Amino acid sequence: MTPAKQNYNFQKIVVVTGVVLFITKLVAWYLTNSVAILTDALESTVNVTSGFIGLYSLYISAKPKDTSHPYGHGKVEFISAAIEGTLIACAGLLIIYEAAKNLGDPKPVAQLDYGILLISATAIINYLVGALAVKKGRKNNSLALVASGKHLQSDTYSTIGIIIGLVILFLTKVVWLDSAVALIFAILIVYTGYKIIRDSLRGIMDEADEELLAKMVSLLQANRSNEWIDLHNLRIIKYGSTLHLDCHLTVPWYFNVHEAHMQIDKLNKLVNDNFGGSIELFVHTDGCLDFSCEICQKGECPVRKAVFIRTVEWTVKNISDNNKHNAL
Repeated sequence: MTPAKQNYNFQKIVVVTGVVLFITKLVAWYLTNSVAILTDALESTVNVTSGFIGLYSLYISAKPKDTSHPYGHGKVEFISAAIEGTLIACAGLLIIYEAAKNLGDPKPVAQLDYGILLISATAIINYLVGALAVKKGRKNNSLALVASGKHLQSDTYSTIGIIIGLVILFLTKVVWLDSAVALIFAILIVYTGYKIIRDSLRGIMDEADEELLAKMVSLLQANRSNEWIDLHNLRIIKYGSTLHLDCHLTVPWYFNVHEAHMQIDKLNKLVNDNFGGSIELFVHTDGCLDFSCEICQKGECPVRKAVFIRTVEWTVKNISDNNKHNAL
């Protein structure tokens, strides 16, 4: 099963979980008449809506490439995450509004023991499913699934705040605490929504993933072959669960096409063995020039014109540069 299909199937679990927990929170609100539980239920409506949005985006993302979308449909995940992040932030602002309004006019609550039990159960389930979604999304490079998981986790944080408020309210009978705690955790929800929007915009604008680049460069540096004289102009573009990587590889100029392609195959195998088949690698080969001899570690070179002096260590900065190999 492809990573995209795995993401889609797991998102189904996220959607079903969201619907069940939303109904549970409505029951808890009906029993308690707690404004904090009501705002938590309102936040869960966003869970359900965004869950279906994420499911649809992953369905689109899992479609194979076609003539209209030669790189696949993965970009839809960034749009989905942006919508979901916006909904999360709006839900947080709505909770802030409701909680602030009820601080001045607190309403009595009832059957807090049942409400606390129900809400606690939703918090545990939410966090476990959210953590699994984030883990699966990061493993399969799915921003939409990561966004769904973070959304469930943010819902858990607000629910924990509500549970604390309800327990204190149950013990002290201080009614305004119901709204005060909900207000505090609503700020955390707004911040989570902002972070998801920021990540989605990075993907839409093809912003470089510095963390991924660092891992890639570290791998290449640790496993570089003597035939790989230089590597430059490396770029990574993310389309949903698929990463497209292209670079220029400098090899000895006297290699024939078959020998040069063998080095590309070696590089491709190294990348796929460590990052999985979700990476598509496109390599352009350059022949070495006279100045390359000073940094070339290849032994027994029949055309060497200068002795080896030093190795240029590959870093995120110089491996992404298209001109650095001309100014050594």
